Amino acid sequence: MEAKQWTVQIYITEDGDDTHARAVLTTRDTSTVTGKGVARRNPIDRPVPEIGDELAASRALEDLAIRLHDVAADDIVELAGPVLR
Repeated sequence: MEAKQWTVQIYITEDGDDTHARAVLTTRDTSTVTGKGVARRNPIDRPVPEIGDELAASRALEDLAIRLHDVAADDIVELAGPVLR
């Protein structure tokens, strides 16, 4: 059985109180799907700055999952061909 490997890289940037994350999935055939997420820093989070990173990354991964599902759905529709009535 052949194992496939897909890679997800998460890029995190901060702009003031906003943390932006971009999750990029790269498949073996070099196609990519990208999800985005944002978190806004709450002043009480200052002792744990990773909270913004964690929230933004989780939201980017959630968006990535939805987009990947849409890609699969589009592929299924394409394979099914035209609907006959």
